[in-house]
Amino acid sequence: MGILYICGTPIGNLEDVSIRLLKTLRRVDLIACEDTRHTIKLLNRYKIKKKLVSYHQYSGPKQENYIVAELLSGKTVALVTDAGMPGISDPGLGVIQKAIASGIKIEVVPGPSAVIAALSMSGMETEGFFFRGFLPARSRQRLTALSELAHIKNTLVFYEAPHRLLNTLEDMLGIWGDRDLVVARELTKIHEEILRGSISTAVQHFSENVPRGEFCLVVAGCRPPVKTADLHTISLEVDELINQGMGKKEAFLMKAREYGLKKSDIYNYYELHKQ
Repeated sequence: MGILYICGTPIGNLEDVSIRLLKTLRRVDLIACEDTRHTIKLLNRYKIKKKLVSYHQYSGPKQENYIVAELLSGKTVALVTDAGMPGISDPGLGVIQKAIASGIKIEVVPGPSAVIAALSMSGMETEGFFFRGFLPARSRQRLTALSELAHIKNTLVFYEAPHRLLNTLEDMLGIWGDRDLVVARELTKIHEEILRGSISTAVQHFSENVPRGEFCLVVAGCRPPVKTADLHTISLEVDELINQGMGKKEAFLMKAREYGLKKSDIYNYYELHKQ
């Protein structure tokens, strides 16, 4: 029985390959790729000659069964897409699931990923994030999807096509309101561009500049509205906490976080007006 290698390939810059990837591509019997015309460019760059078979989102069970049959016969197969990791908003899931069901050994050869690249350079919260891939192309379905994501507190990451980018941004602004946003265009390519700002500034930018290339959107998660109160009311709440046994420093810090204020502002008011 053969081995299925899940191989990450460059997302733009052909120099972003690992030594292990090149060794794997040279060693396997067969390469299953999203688009043979695209993969051949990578193989030619590194002087690799292998049998290629097409496997994309429209291939269907017949091609998946062929690849699994080759693996069951003892052949080794590398699964690649045009860019990034197979199965991550790209073809691959079907054949991977069938290989698992058939008891075929699977090994991963990690490589570049646009979602991780964009997230890592965004400067946004990364302890937890939500990757949605491509939103629905139809407006009504896209609005529904955005509404379902509205309350997620973690950073959100999306892929988007240039001809839908402006509509998607406008829908985000309408459903979510304005949020911090990083738009990563053509990552690792010659015309790579990073736009930092907000959803509204991105709408304005792409209303004036026609979107071109591949886009990754990194959007700040939902932030619950900050409570509001005057400093007199907050001082009374500080007193209540202190009377309950909490230390002054902790009480000021708690209220500063609760109301989105500077601890020193609350402290100064409290000391000035205490009886």
